Amino acid sequence: MTVLDEYKWRDMITNITDGLSDLIASETVTAYIGFDPSAASLHVGSLLPAMALARLQRHGHRPIAIIGGGTGLIGDPSGKSQERSLLSKVQVEKNLEGIRTQLGRFLDFDSKRNAALIVNNADWLTTISMMDFLRDVGKYFTVNYMLAKESVSRRLEQQQGISFTESSYMLLQAYDFLILHDRFQCTLQMGGSDQWGNILAGIELIRRLSGKKAHGLVFPLVTSASGVKFGKTEAGAIWLDANLTSPFRFYQFWLNTDDRDVIAYLKYFTWLNQKEIHGFAESVERTPEKREAQRILAKEMTQMLHGESALHKAEKATQVLFGAEISNLGARDILEIFSDVPSTQISVLLFETPGLPLADVLVTSGLAESKGEARRLIKGGGIYLNNMRVSDERRFITKADTVESQVLVLRKGQKQYHIVQLTGEA
Repeated sequence: MTVLDEYKWRDMITNITDGLSDLIASETVTAYIGFDPSAASLHVGSLLPAMALARLQRHGHRPIAIIGGGTGLIGDPSGKSQERSLLSKVQVEKNLEGIRTQLGRFLDFDSKRNAALIVNNADWLTTISMMDFLRDVGKYFTVNYMLAKESVSRRLEQQQGISFTESSYMLLQAYDFLILHDRFQCTLQMGGSDQWGNILAGIELIRRLSGKKAHGLVFPLVTSASGVKFGKTEAGAIWLDANLTSPFRFYQFWLNTDDRDVIAYLKYFTWLNQKEIHGFAESVERTPEKREAQRILAKEMTQMLHGESALHKAEKATQVLFGAEISNLGARDILEIFSDVPSTQISVLLFETPGLPLADVLVTSGLAESKGEARRLIKGGGIYLNNMRVSDERRFITKADTVESQVLVLRKGQKQYHIVQLTGEA
């Protein structure tokens, strides 16, 4: 099986140039994908291209990741309805460092046979003069050719307009391909389907200047079954940086995948083989309520990006969310797990011995309308403190019941949670 065969069964190919299959089957190919440095971290939308390079490398080919330090100063108009704010050189350089580190989780940069390579296109784009660029690159492209490409024509159709700065992006990317072809014998550029026009421009430039044939391959733009752009949530983007999206939130993102999407995501983003994924497809059809495919997806992705320890912690946190006993979790962990749950602040001084009656806290939190109702709920076994059922309606809560003197978890019934945060100093 070639890497293209794997891409095909994983449904990762939207378009491909003629002759690439024969080339891949007969030669070791050097291929590249560009990564946008508009933030200091990649988000899950970058996972498909990152995994595509990783799969390519595992099949014996050589991957190159371009960090667009040069093109990032301009901004790619592909898929954008309006022009993006330009980044400073200092901000781009800071973003590059974070992305380099993250790509190391996917690519082997130390292989003796086909080590991955990271390059920054600022190295050549910021050193070529405008006159040289217009003479050596610009003269090979007509304005009509550029206007026909989707990334430009769509903006014009929407009457948004496009600046000369952004319209030049296609030529800059074509020049990237030419440089990589000349310096590293790179013959394949890959990317999202919105990059097809830019990739063809690079292939054309190489043909005109060297007479050689280069190739392109594009992947589908991933969306959810509901039509939402992949990785976008109400809380914002899902980042690969644990400081921006915690391993628990990252795990939850995959665990909450729609049944209609989960098999596609297993194909796109995991190392599971065809037989294993087929088994999970059957489980989605037969026993969707068990969510086995979602659990393995969340496990595989969290372990790959954040490691075994973070996975274990995320799994434990998920169990707590569904009623498991709270133990060995700090206040910060609990606040992260229950970040979407209503909360009430109460002074820590009120929890000094003898403390506050649990019934009073239930009323203050809104879980009960009156002390009488609160006592009835407790006596009936419907109230949980830190996920442990409480049956004594006269129960008092003290600092000893809290987690690190900072937080309490109240639960009414099976699903109605409320967080009590202790404020002030004892």
